[in-house]
Amino acid sequence: MAVSALPRTMDALTRRATMLRDSLHKSQGNTDGMVAILGSFDHRLSALEAAMRPTQVRTHAIRMAHENIDKTLKAGEAILSQFDLTRRAEATILRGPHEDLESYLEAVDTLKGISRFFSSNKNFRSSEGILNHVNGLLAKSSLKIEEEFKQLMTTYSKPIEPDRLFDCLPKSLRPSKDDEDENANQSDHPSKGLETAVYKTPTLVPPRILPLMNDIAQQLVQAGNQQSCYKIYRESRGAALESSLRKLGVEKLTKDDVQKMQWEALEAKIGNWIQFMRIAVKLLLAGERKICDQIFEGANFNRDQCFAEMATNSVVTLLSFGDAVAKSKRSPEKLFVLLDMYEVMRELQSEIEVVFEGKACSEMREAALGLTKRLAQTAQETFADFEEAVEKDASKTIVQDGTVHPLTSYVINYVKFLFDYQSTLKLLFQEFETGSETESQLAVVTTRIMQALQNNLDGKSKQYKDPALTHLFLMNNVHYMVRSVRRSEAKDILGDDWIQRHRRIVQQNANQYKRVAWAKVLQALSVQGAPGSTGSSTPADLNSSGVSRAVIKERFKAFNTQFEELHAKQSLWIVPDQELRESLRLAIAEVLLPAYRSFIKRFGNLVGSGKNPLKYIRYSPELVDKLLNEFFEGQQYGEPKHQHRL
Repeated sequence: MAVSALPRTMDALTRRATMLRDSLHKSQGNTDGMVAILGSFDHRLSALEAAMRPTQVRTHAIRMAHENIDKTLKAGEAILSQFDLTRRAEATILRGPHEDLESYLEAVDTLKGISRFFSSNKNFRSSEGILNHVNGLLAKSSLKIEEEFKQLMTTYSKPIEPDRLFDCLPKSLRPSKDDEDENANQSDHPSKGLETAVYKTPTLVPPRILPLMNDIAQQLVQAGNQQSCYKIYRESRGAALESSLRKLGVEKLTKDDVQKMQWEALEAKIGNWIQFMRIAVKLLLAGERKICDQIFEGANFNRDQCFAEMATNSVVTLLSFGDAVAKSKRSPEKLFVLLDMYEVMRELQSEIEVVFEGKACSEMREAALGLTKRLAQTAQETFADFEEAVEKDASKTIVQDGTVHPLTSYVINYVKFLFDYQSTLKLLFQEFETGSETESQLAVVTTRIMQALQNNLDGKSKQYKDPALTHLFLMNNVHYMVRSVRRSEAKDILGDDWIQRHRRIVQQNANQYKRVAWAKVLQALSVQGAPGSTGSSTPADLNSSGVSRAVIKERFKAFNTQFEELHAKQSLWIVPDQELRESLRLAIAEVLLPAYRSFIKRFGNLVGSGKNPLKYIRYSPELVDKLLNEFFEGQQYGEPKHQHRL
């Protein structure tokens, strides 16, 4: 069955192959026909292109002509526009800038644009002529702008009245309105909160004027007139700044001027100078720096140099006074004003760095820093001078009553004032000390000063002829030192050990006073070593102790005489501290009264039964106690009256 089907399959394949070959022959015929048609079209198009080429050339020429005409028309319009702008700008330039400065500056900018236009289009026949005309107008405008800049700077560079400046200070630093004392600006010591105090920068030039000044400055610099611009600014603002400071009271003083001043006058001037420095740096110079930056913003100009030269005279005048004080002859009373001056320079240091930033201002920064260091150096040297002066104080002044010596109160007040300046002293010690705690440095300095005082007091105590007064003097003065330290910040620096050690010195001198002053009195109340009965004595003349009536009479008389001498003398002496005075009286009474009562009890009968007992027993124990309360009051009581006697 498969074999019988094979012939049929072969026939079918043969038929299909024949059909495929016929189709290929037809397709080739069609392709050849299409190629022939396309070749015909190509020939025709080439002929058409050749026929149209002359037309295309003419069309391109016409188009180029149109474009040239458009360009020429536009160029003409631009030139005419520039001529029109020149005419209008010229009218504004000729009127001058005074009436409408903004329009004038716009006209100048317009002329500069016109100049650039014709400079880049020099092929125009009129370019050279119009350029010359425009440049001539620009030259005129430059002169008029310079005049206007000078006029503006002169008009708005007026000194600031002191009251306006005081109103810009923090309330704590403003002088009292109703206090006409020239020292009203001062305080004993600057406020601790000055670091956070708010200062209001004064308006030195109206804000609306500054943009105009900036525009003019830029025009002058661009025109090559920066030197004229700088000179006008420097002279106008510099004069205003100097005048403002003069109105405040700033004056240039030399070391000789300072040296000739009385201390009170110098102290007042230093207090004023501290105020002036704050006003100058925080208000005037800070304001001038802002003005300078705003006027010359955007200008190719060394404004740091400009500002530095404008402010130089004022800064030199301000610093010269501080420098004169730092270089003048040192004295102890100058220490605290030196610390005040040093403190304000440290306070202003950050502002000075900001106001005088830039290389051109380096000399003024260095001058301020140099003054700060000189003040620190002088203050430190004054410390050393003071310590030496205390120890070597050779004043012959003797306090006759044994009270606190003026040197003691002076030195103690000096030391207490030092502790008002603790933060300043720490900064000062840091200027010179390395590797040590500043608090320990303050302790060392304070301890040395106190020791110098004590050494001097020891020397002064030897001037007294009465040993009792020597010890009373030392007791009073060392007690004053201890009490003052305990009541001040010095106790934290000197420490409890110092206080306890010096309290013992007070007690030792009190004990020595009692021993020396009252030894003879107590000796009169003692019968040890007294002679017994003599050959002439009768039994009635002797008491149970075997002491004769005559001896007892002599002892009572000796007690009376010595007690009256002590009362007359020591009632003039002074123990100024009430607690110490009462304590000393009590200590005397605790020794004297029991001994006196005992003596009267034992021996009073020997003299009390005689003809004139009041001659021997003049004072009752109660009266002695009462009279003791008159000791150390510094008053003349005289001899006790008869009513004091029994």
